[in-house]
Amino acid sequence: MSGETVITVVGNLVDDPELRYTAAGAPVATFRVASTPRTFDKTANEWKDGESLFLTCSAWRSLGENVAGSLARGMRVVVQGRLKQRSYEDREGVKRTVVELDVEDVGPSLLRATATVTKTTGNNGANGQQRPQQPTNDQWNTGQHQRPAQRPQQPQYQGGYSDEPPF
Repeated sequence: MSGETVITVVGNLVDDPELRYTAAGAPVATFRVASTPRTFDKTANEWKDGESLFLTCSAWRSLGENVAGSLARGMRVVVQGRLKQRSYEDREGVKRTVVELDVEDVGPSLLRATATVTKTTGNNGANGQQRPQQPTNDQWNTGQHQRPAQRPQQPQYQGGYSDEPPF
């Protein structure tokens, strides 16, 4: 749709993603991301955290299943999607408005972590639409992709912030 606000948010998962299914059987993973800006205070010679933004995110269909199976609380993620505004009445009858993110893509941040990517089968994340078959000479499907005999020991994901600058 034209006119929607597309944003990219980098932050940490506040909770483990929660996978649910609609009445029609469509999977949806819901999770919250906390994004906190950091600035360097030259007078104090230290990094200072700004006000955190907490954003509720929804990932649908195979993306939602992949999110629920791959990500966990505390992981630093990069989330891209469309902002949606919705209004509702709370239990006391007060009208509330919230802004949420309808996720189009998400992945772990590799700034201070490593990840192993596994290609999925089935609809390949096509949101319910069948994608064309990959050519038979695809390096991922034919085993032509060479991996090292033994991988070096990978550090565990640490997440969060450190005292060093972001770049």
